Amino acid sequence: MPSAVPIRRLFVALTLCCALLAGTTACGGGSGGTKAEGRTAKVAAVAEPTPTPSASVKRQKLAKTRFVANAGLAAGAAYQWIIKPAKAGKFKKGASGRRFAMIKAGLAGAFTYNRLKAASKNAKGDPTLSKAVAPLTAGIESLKDLPSKLRKGQGTDSAAGIFDDVINKVKGAGKDAGAEVVDKVPSTKQLTGG
Repeated sequence: MPSAVPIRRLFVALTLCCALLAGTTACGGGSGGTKAEGRTAKVAAVAEPTPTPSASVKRQKLAKTRFVANAGLAAGAAYQWIIKPAKAGKFKKGASGRRFAMIKAGLAGAFTYNRLKAASKNAKGDPTLSKAVAPLTAGIESLKDLPSKLRKGQGTDSAAGIFDDVINKVKGAGKDAGAEVVDKVPSTKQLTGG
């Protein structure tokens, strides 16, 4: 029975620790004053919270940052996989790699639309951005059907022009509101939604 002794010691030590812990929390650890003084001190501590930045200020800074990130990803995807290949003639019949370029353009179009919608939603968190981006919502909505047209190869040059126009307007609105948008090409994994 040599193993029973350490278990007993462990049990006794654990019991003593719990008793000491329960005793210290029950006593309260006051400073020797009366109970009324202790209550007023606690109320005073609750009545004077420490100053913290307001939630609206945090939300505005975060909204601007999110707007820049989402609009930058949209601009990068549109330029890399829609505008640049359209200018290079990759969407014309008989062009080398046309099918793959159209599939990528369709994915990039859907991604761009999604990120621009998110950027538009983020802009609502900042008053300056909200005013600058509000007139662009119709232009962003006009992009909704373009990814399917890009995948099918219908009106690819005009679709690329529309994407370029909307992206440039969003960039301009961001710059006017103090949130400069820089193109950031998303990875293929981001583009496919993974």
